[in-house]
Amino acid sequence: MDSFAQIRLKAYKRLLQMHFESGVGHIGGNLSSLDTLLVLYHQVLQKDDLFILSKGHSAGALYVALWSLGRLTEGDLKSFHGEKTLVSGHPAPKWSSDILFATGSLGHGFSLAAGVVLAKKLKKEPGRVFCLMSDGEWQEGSNWEALIFSVKKELGPLALVIDWNGLQGFGRTQDIGGLDPFAEKLRALGMPVEEMDGHDPIALEKALNRPYPALRTLIAHTHKGRGVSFMQDKMEWHYKPLTEPLYRQALEEIEKLQGGAS
Repeated sequence: MDSFAQIRLKAYKRLLQMHFESGVGHIGGNLSSLDTLLVLYHQVLQKDDLFILSKGHSAGALYVALWSLGRLTEGDLKSFHGEKTLVSGHPAPKWSSDILFATGSLGHGFSLAAGVVLAKKLKKEPGRVFCLMSDGEWQEGSNWEALIFSVKKELGPLALVIDWNGLQGFGRTQDIGGLDPFAEKLRALGMPVEEMDGHDPIALEKALNRPYPALRTLIAHTHKGRGVSFMQDKMEWHYKPLTEPLYRQALEEIEKLQGGAS
């Protein structure tokens, strides 16, 4: 059986391949969130748990995480973003039990997650709910409404995981929306907050699996385009596709970054 480090390396390389072959962008945010998704699916999610990908741009990372478990096939990934594909650029629902909602428009995943948790509570169903969000999504008013509602209703167990890479479609998140001091804002409204390195699998696993019956936020500090020198922390890789020379360079750099991991 492959070690987690081997799974991680294969997943990074397969993500790059999928985006290169399809000619599709949004690679930067996929690379910032892939570690969180791999830890969730390999080390955290249990039978009764549910996951919602709010940052729909990172659908590629979700598909690769599912592929790494054998829940999607090579054929599925080959059809990414293609004609009549189920593996679309943003998650489409009702074809996979792992994809509960369409999350093409950012800013409503938290509201959906809150509804799922409330339904579980009313039906007395077991299991936790995890929702992966972006930092830029918190410029959407719907998230603050969902926060007020969730705290008031004492919803849980619900973990919001924020992929805090500091960049969004038009620049740095702080320059556009002025979220800081973000954690303090959440705490002031009654939300427990924990921060960690979003590229440290051990830290992620400990935080995600920590028993907690209520609502909480985990801020995963990450890098857009993580591990690829020409892409890391560069806003334009929210959009740009890979040329073949850049794809080959990215593979080499990912191999060097993670190849010695065990």
